[in-house]
This record gives sequence, C-alpha cells and structure tokens, in this order.
Amino acid sequence: MTASNSLVGFFNFLTFLTSVPVLGAGIWLSSRANTADCLKFLEWPFITIGVSIMVVSLAGFAGACYRNTYLLRFYLVAMFFIIVALIGFVIFAYGVTSRGSGRVVLGRVYRDYYLTDYSGWLEERVADEKYWGDISSCVRESKVCARMRRELGGVPEPAELFYIRPLTPVESGCCKPPTECNFIYVNETMWNPGVVPPGGSMDCARWSNDQEALCYACDSCKAGVLGSLKDSWRKAALINIITIIVLVIIYGLSYAAYRNSRKNDTNEAYGAARMTKSHPAVIRI
Repeated sequence: MTASNSLVGFFNFLTFLTSVPVLGAGIWLSSRANTADCLKFLEWPFITIGVSIMVVSLAGFAGACYRNTYLLRFYLVAMFFIIVALIGFVIFAYGVTSRGSGRVVLGRVYRDYYLTDYSGWLEERVADEKYWGDISSCVRESKVCARMRRELGGVPEPAELFYIRPLTPVESGCCKPPTECNFIYVNETMWNPGVVPPGGSMDCARWSNDQEALCYACDSCKAGVLGSLKDSWRKAALINIITIIVLVIIYGLSYAAYRNSRKNDTNEAYGAARMTKSHPAVIRI
C-alpha cells in the first residue's frame, strides 16, 4: 500500500473503534429500558448506527488494503450519511427532553415530579394510556420500589433518614405519594393518610399502600419515568456528541488521504505513459 492508502486504512481502524461507544450507549439504553426507563425507542437507532459504523469501516479498511476505489467511495458516502443520522438522533434526544425536571422540596434531598412540568412528543407518548399500561407494568415488575426498603436494627429506617435519601425519579414518582399530600411516613412504601391541602394533587387519592398498586397510576409516576428517560437519553446523547466530533475529524482526514491517494495513482499512471513515450519500443519488421 502507498502511504496515503495506509493512512486511509489507519483512519478506518479508528472509525471502527468509535463504533464501540455508540453501540455501548445503545446497549446501555436497552438495559435501562428493561429495568428503570421502561420505554424502548432510542436504543435501537443507536445500536443500528453502531453496527453500521463497524461494517462500513471494515469495508473502507478492505478498500484501503486492496486499493479498491469502489469500497473507499462506499465508505466515504456511507459514513457521511451515518454521521448525519447520528447527529439527527442526538438532536432528537435533546429536543424531546428539553422540558421538565424535578421540583426541589423543602427539607428533602429527593425531588418531586409533576407531569404538568413536561410537554412535547415524549410526554404525550408516556402519558398515553395505550403505552402507560405496559410502562407501569414494567416499573412494577422491575421491583424498583421493593429495592428501596432499608432496615436499621430490624425496623424500617426512620423518616429523617428517608428524607435525605437521593431517590431516583422513578422511586420518587412511583414508590411514594407526592410530598404535598402530607402523608405520614411508615416505611418507604407505606404511608398513612394525612391532611391534604385544598386543591392538592389528584395523586393523593390515587396512592395505595397495596404494594402492587402504590402510585403506579399516578401522574407523578409518569413524570418520574419522564425524568428517568431524560437523564438516560441525555447521558447517551453526550457520549454520541463526543463520538460525532471524533468521527467528523477522522472523516475529514480520511477524505484528504483518499484524495491524495487518487492523485498519486493518477501521477503514477501519467508518469508510466510519459516514460513509454520517451523510450518507444523498437519496431521490428
């Protein structure tokens, strides 16, 4: 291989390595979708893009090794569209999670989550009863609320310790009643009714000490899932932003090396033809 082709091959190897964090982000989102977030959507685009980067980079590496122009062109064209697609999904991930977050609660480390704080496509999808039935079942089956329980000396931890725990959005929204309900703490997932202020949240009436019900039918639980999705999707998007920057740099260097390789190939061909004309073959009769 020429030096330019060697560079193209090296850059393709680097491209192959960049597929790992993209694929890893997709697999991580997939695991979260089965345990905490309970909404499968963005993980498959990231997994597909990660696998595509692997395949295309291997094709480009083969093209560089065997000086196959068609494979190198395929690599450059395909990688361009992959980068565009990755940018599109990152923008989408940030766009649909741009609104809403937990509210600070006086005297608590954890936050409370309200569905009215969220809006847009993601909120409509989670709040839709057609999807919420499966999502709430997933949250229940994940046993996230059961794992909250802690004991000190064989008894549930006191309220003072519970109030300073940094609960996840799903734990805060689905496993306890909203703080504004003024319920009395018994343990992490059992609360006695208190004095609900006028105009209080409808979730106060939806709360149940039944461990199979809790607040899974509450708007706060939907908001908690949205808060969890926002955290997960933005973490994955941040990883992919870094990957995009690296991919764009590698792509630019690969394109420059490819152009230089093509230029060298043209010069070699032109030089060979000129040498033939300078020393014409002897015509034998």
